Amino acid sequence: MNQPTTLSLNAMATRFELVLHGDDPARLNSIGEEALREIERLDAQLSIYRPDSDLCLINALSASEPVKTDPRLFRLLQRCTQLSELTDNAFDITIAPLMHAWGFLGESGRMANPEDIRQAMEVTGMQHVRFNDGDFTITFDSKGVMLDLGAIGKGYAIEKAVEILREQGVTSALLHGGTSTIYGLGAQLDGTPWEIAIKHPTDTDKHLDVVELCDSALSVSAVHGKSFKQNGIEYGHVIDPRTGQPTQDALSAAVIGPCPTETDALSTALLVLGKPGLSLLETRFPGYHGITAP
Repeated sequence: MNQPTTLSLNAMATRFELVLHGDDPARLNSIGEEALREIERLDAQLSIYRPDSDLCLINALSASEPVKTDPRLFRLLQRCTQLSELTDNAFDITIAPLMHAWGFLGESGRMANPEDIRQAMEVTGMQHVRFNDGDFTITFDSKGVMLDLGAIGKGYAIEKAVEILREQGVTSALLHGGTSTIYGLGAQLDGTPWEIAIKHPTDTDKHLDVVELCDSALSVSAVHGKSFKQNGIEYGHVIDPRTGQPTQDALSAAVIGPCPTETDALSTALLVLGKPGLSLLETRFPGYHGITAP
């Protein structure tokens, strides 16, 4: 039996790792490198921390003029609008002003000033983003609107990388980005699904669940990924865009389903919604199911 071909890449402030199975290691390596280059390209396009990224250009100019975008990025942002609507705004990429108010944009977090929260809430919500399908331009309806794709970018990058693997004939692979989003392409060589254990957020000796992936994705969001404590309360980096406050309804949330872009976004939404979000997920997203840790 051939040894698996493994590759890795540091991008999107995390580590992506790819495992491929097949009979031609040299070809698999070449295909894997192409898939990882796509992730690297998307990092350069979608990062809120790179001044020359397409996203930063949109954030800088869209309040004063229409900004023409790459059609794929345009469709991704429209997809974000739909996901926001379907999750009752628990997922919202206009969260950046609130992330800034709480000190989570490139920092470890701090208590937010109530006035800063109020001002950030005034420019939060996808209703502030206007799309022109005729020329793929985007405008904001007021200054201060800012997009952050941190809750969907890794999933989208994995989706596009997996498309490359499929197009090149790969039938067995596992790809993850920082272990927060994982995709199992096909099955393992012995025909069994890829088994992934979901860590318990507070007890390292326990697992929330063990899930099987076969042409499906798993995403996990947690409060403790980036957080700070104040007066014994932990404030995590996942902000509820409807209240402007760090979510307190669950410690972690996992979503399993066919598309890694959706599972990435929906795990964040489920963390915001808590246990009540499980029924919303089942009703509005057929083929997806979630797990929460209170």
